[in-house]
Parts: sequence; structure tokens; C-alpha cells
Amino acid sequence: MEYRRMGKTGLQLSVLSYGSWVTFHKQIDESIADELMGIAYDNGVNFFDNAEVYALGQSEKLMGRVLKRKSWDRTSYTVSSKVFFGWRGKENKPNQTGLSRKHIVEACHEALERLQVDYLDIFFCHRPDRNVPIEEVVWTMNLLIQQGKILYWGTSEWTGVEIMEAHRVAHEYKLIGPSVEQPQYNLLERDKVESDYAMIYKTVGLGTTIWSPLASGLLSGKYNDGIPEGSRFALEGFDWLKDRFIVEDKLDKVRQLTAFAKELDTPVSTLSIAWAIQNPNVTTAILGATKKEQLTENLKALDVLPKLTPEVLQRIEDIMQTKPKETSF
Repeated sequence: MEYRRMGKTGLQLSVLSYGSWVTFHKQIDESIADELMGIAYDNGVNFFDNAEVYALGQSEKLMGRVLKRKSWDRTSYTVSSKVFFGWRGKENKPNQTGLSRKHIVEACHEALERLQVDYLDIFFCHRPDRNVPIEEVVWTMNLLIQQGKILYWGTSEWTGVEIMEAHRVAHEYKLIGPSVEQPQYNLLERDKVESDYAMIYKTVGLGTTIWSPLASGLLSGKYNDGIPEGSRFALEGFDWLKDRFIVEDKLDKVRQLTAFAKELDTPVSTLSIAWAIQNPNVTTAILGATKKEQLTENLKALDVLPKLTPEVLQRIEDIMQTKPKETSF
């Protein structure tokens, strides 16, 4: 396993990590979750990602039970949660969502209880909250760090401007700003990581814990010939076909990429993950595997990195044609 420092912090995260977004909700039971987390940990994974909203709190409870059973040395792994959406779903009342000081603090306490840990290594603001002054958010996160309840805080799906505004406030009041962002990043979704955040890496520094390196499975090739039963796109609530023509265009590119991956003697899923982590601004790519074989295969992305020569990377660009336009500063 390779480990990378999270932005300009001292924290080192495994370049491949394990998350539980949809996985722990509708696709696997507790025994499989236990097995998969064990495989990940045994292969050097030291970051496990979660959020209050995943399975309405049940995902954190499940992960917490697994962590309790495993009895791993707490200093050997990192665990995260995210605050914004609440965990009560349609039952959410005022102050049970968003980034008010009240909700951030209460969500932190609830996450600690569900995950059965004394502190969170990383606490993310799951989305920006434009109804709350950024000063309130930064002060609250700084307070939780001072109290030892969280060690680092970050953002998820914030714009570069919003991240820098948080840093401006942190600088003004001598507080700790966000050190990590969790954006979607894959061969079909590149703008934020490659363009929007370009200057932030160079100035205040920014780690990234990217999610969906396989574009919800699209880049695994399993949808090349339709939607398999039990796959993520077949789940209720994942209305994948509403934009049929755009999806068909993407699928055509994935089919070409799949053929190229065969030339390289590697599964297209492993190639796609390797492509994501070859970006030096990616601290870690969060895997969401639901089967032992799938996770084992995804973890082999590290072995594919040496194959990503400039010529191979250019061939991938020629197939996908998704590179963001150059930004001038």
C-alpha cells in the first residue's frame, strides 16, 4: 500500500480507502461488511469513510460494530463522518440538518456514538450551507478540534471559492481551516479536482478523498450491455436512465476503454481507479466494493500504476475526451 499526506497536513492516508455510501445500506449485510473491512485493513487500507446520512445513521452503526469487534489499534486507522443532511430523512426538523453550530456539534456527538469511537479523524461538511455564515462553520469546527472530538475538518462538493472563503475566515481569526475536500472524481467527472481546485493545492494546500472513482460502477464495464440485477443502477432511487442520450454517449466511451484495458491485460475497473490515483493531488480514492472479489480486484490498482506511461495516459484521453479546458491564472 502507498500512503500520501493529506494536503499540507501531517496525516497520512492509504491511497486506496474504503467507504460505505450505498454499500452498507442496500447491498450487503453485516457479515460481508466485516469481511470486506478486514480485507481492506489487511491490505494496508487505513481510512474508512462514512456519514450521518448514509442509510439514515445505520451505516455508521454497522461500521461501529465492525470496528468494535475487530479491536484494531485505534492509532492504526482513520475514520470520518460528514454533517449536513441529518439522519432522520423526512422526519428531519429545523436544526437537524445544515451547518449551524447546533447541528454540527450534535451531529459530531451522534457520529461518535454510532461509530463507537472517542474522536473522528476527519469531519466533513457534506455540502456548503449558504444559509449559515461561514464564520459560524469555521469557529464550530475549530471548537471541536480544540475539544479533541475531531482532528481535521474538511468539505465535500464545495467550490474552490467556498473553500477559500473558509480559509480567509480561518486566517482572519487565527483558526484552523479545512484541510481536505471530498469531491467526486473519475474519468467522467474531472472539473473540480483538475480545474476548480488547481490553485488551492499550491497556496493553502488541499487533500482530496475522492469518491466514486468508478462513476457509480459505470467505469467498471458492468453496464456495457445493460443493467445487471442487483447492481447499483438497478436499486430503487437510482434513476439512471432519465438522461438516456448522455448515458449512451458515456457508455460508448467506456466500451472503448474496456477494449483498451484488455490490451493492457487489466480489468477496466482497475485501470480506471489507477488512472484516478495517478493524479498527485488525489490523497485517497474511496472504494465501495460489495463483493470480496470486487474489492480484491480494485486493490490491484496500485499494480497498474507502472503501466500508466505518458503514451497510455494519452490513449485514455483520446478515448474519453473529458479533460477540462485549460484554466489561466
